[in-house]
Amino acid sequence: MPGSMELRKKRVLVVGLARTGVATALFCARHNASVSATDTRPESELGDAVARLREAGVALELGGHTEKMFVAQDLIIPSPGVPADDAFLKLARSKRITVWSEIELAYRFLEGKLIGITGSNGKTTTTTLVHHILQAGAMDAYLAGNVGTPLIGEVEKLNGGSVAVAELSSFQLELIEKFRPNIGALLNLTPDHLDRHKTMEAYAAAKTRIFENQTEMDAAILNADDAASAKYAPKKPQVFWFSRKLKVAQGACLNGEEIVIAHGGKEELVMKAAEIPLPGSHNLENVLAAMLMARLAGVDSGTIAKAVRSFAGVEHRLEFVAEIAGVRYYNDSKATNVDATLKALEAFPGRILIVLGGKDKGSDYTVMQKSLREKAILALLIGAAADKIEKQIAGSVAIERAGTIERAVEAASQAARAGDVVLLAPACASFDQFANYEERGRVFKELVRGLGRRNG
Repeated sequence: MPGSMELRKKRVLVVGLARTGVATALFCARHNASVSATDTRPESELGDAVARLREAGVALELGGHTEKMFVAQDLIIPSPGVPADDAFLKLARSKRITVWSEIELAYRFLEGKLIGITGSNGKTTTTTLVHHILQAGAMDAYLAGNVGTPLIGEVEKLNGGSVAVAELSSFQLELIEKFRPNIGALLNLTPDHLDRHKTMEAYAAAKTRIFENQTEMDAAILNADDAASAKYAPKKPQVFWFSRKLKVAQGACLNGEEIVIAHGGKEELVMKAAEIPLPGSHNLENVLAAMLMARLAGVDSGTIAKAVRSFAGVEHRLEFVAEIAGVRYYNDSKATNVDATLKALEAFPGRILIVLGGKDKGSDYTVMQKSLREKAILALLIGAAADKIEKQIAGSVAIERAGTIERAVEAASQAARAGDVVLLAPACASFDQFANYEERGRVFKELVRGLGRRNG
């Protein structure tokens, strides 16, 4: 347990007033800090958060930032959407003002155990499954981080017997100092967020900070099948592996068709791989990682197996929406990078009509050509990245420039025949046309249901 810190009368600035920023500002206000918050958006775009913040005594600077606000602080907490190299944050650091991410502040107040999960893909499914298993094991478990409620919004509920299970992004990890999960997992590393991190090396450096402060008492979980992340196995903590291809001496893997967990020279049979209800080989990896973390947290193998069998999956992750006239529709709006889209394509045998596009994150779409050629019959392009995607996948699949998700769903429904799969797996962020990937997924699902009502 890291123990709490004193916020009373400290001058704290929260930068960015999305979900995490609002939760952070309100937390600091409850702990008697002198809190200010700033956002480039005007008050009219911030909704009811403004009234809640003012009621809590938070001073607001909206519609832009000023140097004066940044240099008059003891501590600055930027929201995950604010780049760590932002000019105002650089100025603050030059004045020796502390700049932390929200998870670093939350860690200073956290009681109980912490399981932290990062990686390019599979974080949300794995984090949610770990929480689901811990709850099945009657543990006092809390789900936090990018999966919904910010960690700062949960810490006041925790006690010494609690476990927080947190999904962690590179944006959060790049601004930690002492943050230390008892169990830390790096699921995989593929190119993502290069529009912000610029290089794969910088992106990897941010992700692997999850292990930075771990000790011999802690556990580090890595993917033996993913060479890009496996090379970052840390020296201090105990290292455990998960693999669907290799036999591991310490960790979770397949023994024929059965999943086993090996630890301390013993091997436990957990369940048959065929019993996993989630489609796709990537989900087998997610389940192996989640099982391993839950076992290390103290849940027995029988409870783990039962919980996995009952896991329905996560919204917006290869989520089955409907079958209409023999055509199955799947929502994988969380596939916001190329590797996630490739994994979605791999989950189906073929004849896929795929909706691609959104806000480009500096991705290379040429690597999708082989999978599109083998699995897809039509790519429907939407959003700001459509031009780039069309140029980079040309020749691998038939292409239709739909422009919007509404037109894409309509065109797909007309082109598809019984037995086909219509898949939203955009390989892009959503911010050009939607508030977030959740809104994009919900719109897709409502459009599909609308088709069902029309055809019903």
